[in-house]
Amino acid sequence: MKKNNLLKFWLTLLALAAPLFAQPARKPVIFAVLNDGKTFEPIAYLEKGNLAATVGGDAEMREIELFNKTYYRPKAAYRLIFGGANAGTATVLSANAAAECSRNMAQISVSSAKAKLGGMVMALATDATVKTNGSGIRRRPTPAERSEIEALARGEFARQKVSAAARKNLKSQNLTALDVNNDRSADFVGSYWVETSPTERALLFFIAEKKEGGKYRLTFMEFRLIKQSDVMSGDIKSVDQGILHELLLDAFDYDNDGVSEIFTYLPGFESSSFNVYESANGSWKLAYESSNYHCGY
Repeated sequence: MKKNNLLKFWLTLLALAAPLFAQPARKPVIFAVLNDGKTFEPIAYLEKGNLAATVGGDAEMREIELFNKTYYRPKAAYRLIFGGANAGTATVLSANAAAECSRNMAQISVSSAKAKLGGMVMALATDATVKTNGSGIRRRPTPAERSEIEALARGEFARQKVSAAARKNLKSQNLTALDVNNDRSADFVGSYWVETSPTERALLFFIAEKKEGGKYRLTFMEFRLIKQSDVMSGDIKSVDQGILHELLLDAFDYDNDGVSEIFTYLPGFESSSFNVYESANGSWKLAYESSNYHCGY
């Protein structure tokens, strides 16, 4: 074989092999199931028991295309997680790396006899393998439970110096009972708010657990004041619809320690944010946070 022909041969061989070398090692992934069970948004890879950032919506096109090709092939099926347990299947329908505001997201369909997704009721999906299933408990509070938890929420608003008049008109985006450690005692995740003025809202996200004496207490809380000047739309009423609130996605024991971590979602104007909380020494702490850019507002 002549030298020029040999060179061409090797160059052709390398070109054919390049796509194979470009393929990343497939990592287990965890998705948020949003928009009434119609959309995947990536939260994290699972690497050796730890969460790690995925490809963001503001990444280079080639990175997003490769992510979509790896995880969003049509009919790719993932386990739906609801109440911390397997509850059905979420199947990819399509994805478009060139989409204006959803480059690393996918359109999906959900099949589940248990999970009724819609509005503020969301879920998780994953291909990660875990040793044990979660409790599967996810429900609305009983009237007595709601009364007790809302008394705690009002107490926290009072501690944050929110007026009694505002506290009287307590509102919620959601309040959900879970059982994160399979002890048959309900744990609550709540997102509450009050109108402190026509142009201001006070937001409270919390986790509540039953403690000594059979009474609940808040073991994690995040309080924020949102002013109309902080809102990109210029209208504080956007916040009333859920924008900027921290909302429950679901619970999932990704690290196999017997206690499910709590995953949350913060919808924004230009991006979404995700937080993951883990239980430690009788309270909860932030273990992971990420954000995913969509597009300019």
